[in-house]
Order: sequence, then structure tokens, then C-alpha cells
Amino acid sequence: MGNNKRIASLSLDLDDMWTYLKTHGDESWDEYPSYLDYGIPRILDFLDKHDTKITFFIVAQDAAFEHNREVLRSIAERGHDIGSHTFHHDPWLHVYTEEEVNEEFARAEMHIEDVTGVRPTGFRGPGFSFSDTVLKVLKDRGYEYDASTFPNILNPLARMYFLWTSNMSKEERETRKGLFGSWKDGFRPNKPYNWKINQEELMEIPVTTMPIFKVPIHASYILFLAGYSHALAMFYLRFAISMCKLTGTQPSILLHPLDFLGSDDTDRLSFFPAMRIPAEKKLKVMDDTFVMLKKHFRCVTMQEHKEIIAGGKKLSNMSITKAKASVETAPA
Repeated sequence: MGNNKRIASLSLDLDDMWTYLKTHGDESWDEYPSYLDYGIPRILDFLDKHDTKITFFIVAQDAAFEHNREVLRSIAERGHDIGSHTFHHDPWLHVYTEEEVNEEFARAEMHIEDVTGVRPTGFRGPGFSFSDTVLKVLKDRGYEYDASTFPNILNPLARMYFLWTSNMSKEERETRKGLFGSWKDGFRPNKPYNWKINQEELMEIPVTTMPIFKVPIHASYILFLAGYSHALAMFYLRFAISMCKLTGTQPSILLHPLDFLGSDDTDRLSFFPAMRIPAEKKLKVMDDTFVMLKKHFRCVTMQEHKEIIAGGKKLSNMSITKAKASVETAPA
């Protein structure tokens, strides 16, 4: 009976502490502070508890550090899918040249495969950054899907809050002026489609936002609402699920490490509202979130989502010329 359920893919962008500090303009990021040593085991144990396999998009700079090898290898060893989240985790990937994109991807693939034994064929841009150049290189390098779009109408408000709470210089703010994209990005398709690239196709699986309303439904946003009211957060998720079912949307739900970490784990990321919540409370919200998702959907990895879509009806095509730069960053 469970196999007849609608599907929902789950993926986690394995952003480390240093990646958030880097995007935020904190000069200490290049000391590479990390929570992977305790964060990953906590996440894996949580997923085991809920009998769920997901896709981890790995930042390859972390895979290049010897001290991270064992904990990163454990992700694949415990049966989870592996994707690439680049090497340097630059949310301004859209300004890279084709040569720079190729170099970035090759370096990431090498380190991810060396540690996990898996060469990634799925990709998500840091901060959801992408461009026509990125899409062309993905296709040339044999990737099977991209997952870098986030059709969210709240992008400008998120950028305003992010810049207001940062301590960046004028030059750094200029570099990040594209963060979160524009309100027009909210009108991108919410269901999978194909990019048309030189007569070939590359599947795009967007991070799902609430159908029709195009507001976030990823785990970090649910936790943001739970900071005000647990009941409100669950009502919001329940309504989002209803809208997905009503519109025939098989959602792709995004997770972050910070969904499983709290204020008692680190105080260096308190510029995220949900990082003012203790871990115990966040894990309770995540428990309820997973129970609800699994009640309504068969939860699968991104690769499984891609294969199910590929075996179904023909997707619409999107011209690569419409892949203008679009950048998002960080959980709520």
C-alpha cells in the first residue's frame, strides 16, 4: 500500500558552520569551524529512527579535510544518496566563467568520490545559485539532474533581513546583492521540468514551495514558525501538504544541518532566528514533520525522484536562455 502513495523526495544541503560564516561576511570562516563531527551522526541516527533514506549534497571542501573523512563516509555506508554542493560553496557561482565552473565541479567530484566512493550525478548550487553556464557544464559532465531553483516570492524580504543582520563591508554587500533573487523568481515552475541545452535535456527538480502561494515549506521555515508556535508550524505544514496533493505536486523537501542543531550546540549562528531554539525542541518539531510527511508520501531520495519522473509522463522543456542568475542563501 505504501508504494502507491505519492512520493516526496528529501535532500539535505550539508552546509558546514564555515559556509554560513563565509556567506555572512564573518572573517573567521577561513578557520573552517565545523559541527560535522557531531551533527552528521545526529542526523543519521534521526533518519534511521524514521527509516528514511535521503540525498546529501556534500560541500567537497569538507571532504578534502582528513578529519572529516570517516564521518562523511558514514553517510554513504548507511545507504544515503550523494550529490554535489560544489567545492568552495560560493553562493555567487552564477558569476563564474565556464572554465571556473568546470574546475570547481571537477575538484568537488574528485574529493566526494574519494571519500564516499560515489561520483555525484545530482547537483544543487550553494545558496541555489545557478546560470546557463552552470547548466551547460552540468550536462557536459554527465549530471542527471539539477536541483538549484527555489520558486519563492519572499526572496526580497529574505535578502533584506540577511543584509540587515550582517556586518559586511560595502564591497561584500555588492558581491551578495543577488542573494535570494527577485520576486520574479517566485514564478519559476514548482514541478520538475527539463532544461533544453544544445538539443539535449537536463532535468530540473525545484525545491518545492507551497503550490499557488509560492512561499517556503522547507524544514527550516517550519522551524522558524515553530519558534512562535508549534501548533502554527504543524498547521502550516499540513496545509502545504494539502496544497501539494490538490495540485498533484510531488514535493522535493529541503533540509539543512541546522534543522537538527540548536542554540545549545553553538552560539555562532544566532543570526538565523531558528538557531535561537534549543536542539531538543527542534528535534521534536522535526519528528512531527517527518511523521506527517511519511503519513502522506512515500519519501525517497532525489535520485529515486528523478528516476520515477523519467519513467513517467513527458516533462515540459525550459529554454536555457531563461536560466538567468538566481541566488538564495541559508535556512530561516
